[in-house]
Amino acid sequence: MTTVLLADDQPMQRFGFRMLLESQDDMTVVGEAANGTEAVHLVARHHPDVVLMDIRMPGLDGIEATRRIIASGARTRILIVTTFDLDEYAYDGLRAGASGFLVKDALPEELLAGIRAVAAGDAVVAPTLTRRLLDAYVHHLPVVPGERPTSDPRITALTEREREILTVIGQGWSNTEIAARLHLAESTVKTHVTRILAKTGARDRVQAVILAYDTRLVTPM
Repeated sequence: MTTVLLADDQPMQRFGFRMLLESQDDMTVVGEAANGTEAVHLVARHHPDVVLMDIRMPGLDGIEATRRIIASGARTRILIVTTFDLDEYAYDGLRAGASGFLVKDALPEELLAGIRAVAAGDAVVAPTLTRRLLDAYVHHLPVVPGERPTSDPRITALTEREREILTVIGQGWSNTEIAARLHLAESTVKTHVTRILAKTGARDRVQAVILAYDTRLVTPM
C-alpha cells in the first residue's frame, strides 16, 4: 500500500486528488496539508511514501517545505505539482530535492502512474519534459568562467562509460534510447544508472539530470 500526503491550499483540489487516489486498491491518503508548514509536520508524523506537493501555498511554500523534508532525512518522495509553463519555481522545486513534477491538469492515469513510479524509486518526469524544464530555467545557474565538469568530484568519481551515460541522461535520453544508441543491453544501462546515482549521491534520475547541468556536463541546446 502506497501512502500519500496531499499538500495544496485549495480544498477542492485536495478533495479531487483524495477521491482519485482512494479509488485505487494500492493507495491511501494519510493526511492533508493546506500549507508547507503543515506538510512538514504531517510528514514527520505519518512518514508517507509520497507527498503530492503544490508550490504556491500561503506561509511556507512547497519549495521550502520540500527542502525541509529532504533535509530531515525522511524517506518520503516529493512530487511537485505545477502548471509548468506558468510556474517558474518548478526548477527550484526539483533542486530542493523533489523526485519530479506533475502538471495539475494531468490525466488521472498519468497522476496515478507518476505516484507509483516515484514510490518505487523512479523519476516521474518524462526525459523530454525534464530537458524542456531545465532548458527553460538553466539561466538560474551561476556562470563560472573557465569551470569544467571534470573539476567536480562527483563527476571525476565516474568511469568514462558512466560519465557518457550521465551526459545523455542529461540530454533527455531514456534507458531504451541509451541502449539502442550505445549498443548496450537495457539491463546494462539500468546497472550503470544505479551506479551513477550511488556515486554522485543523486536521489533519482531527475537529480542526476540537474547534476549534469550544474556541473556543465550538459548545456542547453
